[in-house]
Formats: sequence, C-alpha cells, structure tokens
Amino acid sequence: MTTVVLAAAELLFLAILAPAVVGYVRWLKARLQSRRGADLFQPYREFRKTFAKGMVIADTASWLFHLAPYVVVASTVAAAVLVPVFSASQAGDQFGDLFALMALLILGTMFLALGGLDPGTAFGGMGSSREMTVAALTEPTLAIAVLALALTAGSSSLGVITGTLLTTPANAIGPGHALAFAAFLIAMLAETGRLPVDNPATHLELTMIHEAMILEYSGPYLALLEWAAALKLTLLLTLAANLFVPWGMATSVGAAALAFGLVVVVAKIAVLATLLALLETRVAKLRLFRVPELLAVSFTLALLAATSSFFTR
Repeated sequence: MTTVVLAAAELLFLAILAPAVVGYVRWLKARLQSRRGADLFQPYREFRKTFAKGMVIADTASWLFHLAPYVVVASTVAAAVLVPVFSASQAGDQFGDLFALMALLILGTMFLALGGLDPGTAFGGMGSSREMTVAALTEPTLAIAVLALALTAGSSSLGVITGTLLTTPANAIGPGHALAFAAFLIAMLAETGRLPVDNPATHLELTMIHEAMILEYSGPYLALLEWAAALKLTLLLTLAANLFVPWGMATSVGAAALAFGLVVVVAKIAVLATLLALLETRVAKLRLFRVPELLAVSFTLALLAATSSFFTR
C-alpha cells in the first residue's frame, strides 16, 4: 500500500510540475535572447483559458478525432506511472517495465498522428507523416539506450535499474553509459518536438511537425494535448536524470529520504531544462531531410552502448 501511495504521489508531482517545466524553458530562452518573457506560471493560465474555450470541429472529423486526445493523455499518464521520480522503490515495476513504457509512448504517438490525419487537412496529413517518420527512429533509440542500462542491471524494470546504479556506482562509469546518455538525449529532443528537430514556438507551415497535427484541435481537446506534451517532456527529463544520474534518489520510504529525493529530482530536472534552453538558443532548426541523419547517429550510439554492455558486465 505504501508503494502504491508513493507511485500516486510521484504521478501527481509530474502532472503538476509539467507546465512549470515548459514555462521555465520558455522564460529562460527569453532571458537568453534579451527578452523579458512570461513567468513560469504562464502555461497554467494558458491551460485554464484553453479549457474554458469552445471547440470548433471539422465536418469531416470522425469519432477517431474525438478519441485521440483521451488516448494520448491516458497513455502518457500510464507511462508516467512507470517512471521512478524521487524514490527507487518503484511500484510501477509491478505493472510494466521498459518495454511497456515504450509501447505506451508509441501508442500515444500513433493516436496523435491518427488524430491529425482524420480531418483530412493538408497540414494535418503533412505533420502526421513527418511525425511517424521521426518516431520510427526515436522510439527504438530510446528503448535501446535504456536497454543498455538494463543489460548491465540484469533487469528491464526501471526501478531495478536505478537501484542497481545506486548500489554499484561503478556501472555508471564507462563509455557505454555515456553513449547511451547521448543517444537518449538526442532522441528525447526529437520525441518531444524540440530544436533542432522541431520548433515548438513556430507555426510555419513548411517546418512544423507536432503543431501541424494539432492545428484542427481547439478548446479542451487542445488543452489536453498540450498538457500531455508537457507531461511527456517532463517524464523524459526525469527518466534521463534518474536512470543515468540516479544519485540522490530515496532508497527508503522515510519522510526525510523522500523529501531529499524530491529536492534532488527538481534540481536535476532544472539542470536538464536549463541545458535544453541553452541548446535551443544556440542551434538552428535542421532541414527536414537532415533530421533522419541526426536520428541515425543517435540510433548508432544506442546500438554501440548496448553492444558495449556485453563487454563491461
């Protein structure tokens, strides 16, 4: 019962923190570009405003268009349950492991693409086709990068992987760990629609990917999809922080250990979000036909990391 309550608390923490992470990245990017920018709480106000608006539904939209936002949110929430946040004692290991996490992420991506295709608009179809092209390389890369750690830990359960690295820190020192971390970060940028793969701050028809798929959504549907995208970014940042740098996570269910783990994971997410903002102010968006080359590099790094795990065990 304690672990179930802890898992619920971790899920609630990610759900509440997700808009703040997006707001922090936007605020820091604005400051780095010598702009004032909105504060960290602007995404919360935007979600509340969007939820209160009415919806405009295309006449050609079917039941799939209405179902897609709920499936995207449900799959993202289910994936967040499996991610260890501030404790290595992960109740989500009872429900799924690395492969279940990847399946849930793929499910959300697939229904998001179907929702963009359903109204039959040009931009929706363009964004959906681009998204599936990117996902064909990013999803396997994320899985193989984490699999490299799983091979070292001897288990595909995310809680066991973090626990193993906490007890044997030497496993985190080596080229395989560094290669997996680099591959994961590159794939994460593509999976969450960040620069240099996609630009979340633009609606230019010829460059957008994620925004093209949700152009036909409005009101509560749009708010759900935007919140799911923020939650996905936050859970992937948390996964990168806790799988590759797990130190500071609570190894017991004591109040002091959990509080310390909470502070540490917030600090690690803030560091990764800062690096993300710095990257997005220093690089330009890649041409669409250059994106597969970058993703192929990340896939190769993940394969090398998984291969090296056989020689370092």
